[in-house]
Amino acid sequence: MLKRTGRLFVALGLVLTLLSGCSLPGLSGPAENTVTLGTMATTESAIVGNIVRLMIEKETNLNVEMIENLGSSTVQHQAMTSGDVDITPTRYTGTDLTGALALEPETDPDLALKRVQKEFGKRFDQTWFDSYGFENSYAFTVTRKMAEKENLKTVSDIKRVASDLSLGVDSSWLKRKGDGYEGFVKFYGFEFGRTFPMQIGLVYQAVGSGKMDVVLAYTTDGRIKAFDLVTLKDDKRFFPPYDASPVARNDVLEKHPELRDILERLAGKIDTDTMLEMNYESDVNMKEPTTVAREFLEKNNYFK
Repeated sequence: MLKRTGRLFVALGLVLTLLSGCSLPGLSGPAENTVTLGTMATTESAIVGNIVRLMIEKETNLNVEMIENLGSSTVQHQAMTSGDVDITPTRYTGTDLTGALALEPETDPDLALKRVQKEFGKRFDQTWFDSYGFENSYAFTVTRKMAEKENLKTVSDIKRVASDLSLGVDSSWLKRKGDGYEGFVKFYGFEFGRTFPMQIGLVYQAVGSGKMDVVLAYTTDGRIKAFDLVTLKDDKRFFPPYDASPVARNDVLEKHPELRDILERLAGKIDTDTMLEMNYESDVNMKEPTTVAREFLEKNNYFK
């Protein structure tokens, strides 16, 4: 999976270069006394990346260089293994289990976290830290009016009315094997009356305006709040967990042990509602991710 609401411009040259296994001129690794953070081309990654950056700048004598707009978790991973990036502030368990590790999906969040932590240490000499406390996963989403009218709280609740409902989803999810639509129908035992493939950026407006009855959204997307939507609990746990954590190279942690303390202190400090609110502030209220990150740290007394 990933997916995520994003900043508009991807550094295409960096993406292609990293995927080819080469470093860009001037990016042959961080300079002395400098730590490099690599963030994806998403609002969420930019916000969390700036939280980490501000904490490092506040609490250490290190300089921080940001490499932004990496196009995917695959590019992030390649940047880490090539030594161009020291820390990737947002990595997701479900994504890297099937991506970087090429393992089978795991539905238990604790087991998924333990597997990526063990395998990243063994295969890549990297530390996968405990989760920030939020998960950015798929979620079936309806308007508050429909949730109240049909008493919808869980995905299982949809079954009794599904044949009358239209579903708008990311085009790729309809065709994807495993945790795509075909797998969902077999797992939950029902299908929707009509399905409409859409660009992910359009699903929120589609359900909010009544053009779709149900859409597949992302749990920390700020547009859920903007359109006053309700996410339904995946009560049978069909979707793999996508808990977010920072990942750091062990050689960097050994050279700068103070980084470990900073990253460990963020574990459990950002829940899903908080991350959604921060995404909302940036995507809907148009605040810069750096501003949103600073406000979070100030509110939670990290700068005292």
